Amino acid sequence: MSGLGKGITTASIGRILKNRGYEITAVKIDPYLNIDAGTMNPAQHGEVFVLSDGSEVDLDLGNYERFLDINLNASHNLTTGKVYRNVIEKERRGDYLGSTVQIIPHVTDEIKGCIKKAAIQKVNNIVPEICLVEVGGTVGDIESMPFLEAVRQMRGELPSQDMVLIHVTLVPVDTMGELKTKPTQHSVKALREVGIQPDFIVARSTRTTDKNTKKKISAFCDVPPEAVISAATVPDIYEVPVELEREGLADVLCGRLHLEKREPDTGWYRTVMKNYTGSTTIAIVSKYGIEDVYISIKEALKHAGRALSTQVEIIWMDAERLDNASLAQVDGILVPGGFGSRGVEGKLQAVEFARTQGIPYLGLCFGFQLAVVEYARNVLGWKDATSEEIGKGKFVIAILPEQQNVSGLGGTMRLGNYPVDIAGDTLIHRLYGKKEIVERHRHRYEVNPEYIPELEKSGLIFSSRNRNRMESCEIKGHPFYLATQFHPEFTSRPAHPSPPFLGFVRAARERKAMRDRGG
Repeated sequence: MSGLGKGITTASIGRILKNRGYEITAVKIDPYLNIDAGTMNPAQHGEVFVLSDGSEVDLDLGNYERFLDINLNASHNLTTGKVYRNVIEKERRGDYLGSTVQIIPHVTDEIKGCIKKAAIQKVNNIVPEICLVEVGGTVGDIESMPFLEAVRQMRGELPSQDMVLIHVTLVPVDTMGELKTKPTQHSVKALREVGIQPDFIVARSTRTTDKNTKKKISAFCDVPPEAVISAATVPDIYEVPVELEREGLADVLCGRLHLEKREPDTGWYRTVMKNYTGSTTIAIVSKYGIEDVYISIKEALKHAGRALSTQVEIIWMDAERLDNASLAQVDGILVPGGFGSRGVEGKLQAVEFARTQGIPYLGLCFGFQLAVVEYARNVLGWKDATSEEIGKGKFVIAILPEQQNVSGLGGTMRLGNYPVDIAGDTLIHRLYGKKEIVERHRHRYEVNPEYIPELEKSGLIFSSRNRNRMESCEIKGHPFYLATQFHPEFTSRPAHPSPPFLGFVRAARERKAMRDRGG
């Protein structure tokens, strides 16, 4: 079922295989009719993750990239919308030679073809050896049926040692504290009704699945006891691969796939299981109300914290109910991306408070644009300074020229990787240690070139650019004040924290230490 943790389970299985030296790729199947996640409401669907090629995809691909330390592309996210569009385009071209186009075989063949194409695409310039395919949605839902049928067909077309089916299923705890196997039995029954028998069952529960419960699942679901894997809820998602290792999944899985059983490289585990020696608090000023909207930011803060042995406590603050007293209690303030005018004044209040009170500040995308607006209003005195996106006035933030005549919303923003040139003797240069970087973008608006000279003359430093586009700003003399038009959180990894986040958490930790000393 949805929200159970299939994405984390998939990424974790990939990690334990990668730790054994196998080259891994991953495909996420989403059964919704949208072509991609770009136009979906983040408050309903969660974060829209952006890949290096500019594809707007499901947040699970972010988990794949972080866990596996790989860069994926559009072909690795498959949706019903993409599949049907491809089939209809082929029908219009006459590719089916007059055949009546049907779900079987045409749609299912398209699904299988997309999976196979993605499976052999180079990842990090290497041809993968193993492809993980996560079929999203819920067993029994009508929208998932073509994908399950394609999986059933692939099972018959491939040698048995080349394909394994893993079913992630809920094992709830009842009011008496007993683990219940009925949901698992019924979901496996539903799979069997469409011709699919799982080889492994991953039992998701709030606590560890005991041996007796595993035996019961094994007996009712025709899965060997050693192939019933406990996946209890853990404090941190990066502990899931560790738990699956303890369950012996790697050895059983390698045996089933006829893979060489290698000893794991434990370096990644040592990185993610590092002990903390300090802590700090970061306020994320949000208007969406759910944490999954900013999952990449959460993880990037976590990556930076681990590298600094610092536990990062995130305090979520509603941009529409903000007060300075609460902001004064945190060690750092982060204003993330977003769209629309709701919550803008609260975010501007947070930016001003961070700037004037010397609190470390990190602004991302919209948080960068609002940093420019706040500076124009309160330093230059342009009280009507605003963004073209949110109201009338002096547009210090204006729509990108190439966006002015765009009619559709899907996939039309400035998306994906762009090079960024960094000025010397700046905060961002010290963080990255280089003059040119490449980062991912997702925006329609930019700093209005008309006002850049006056903003710079008044003390705002535009410390990096892409040609004539401003990519970051900072303020000299502030403990840490950095805002970026790009999204550094999308490229942060557990073993390779994003430089802006690393610098931000370090500054927040130093502020906490100073406050603890009474400074």
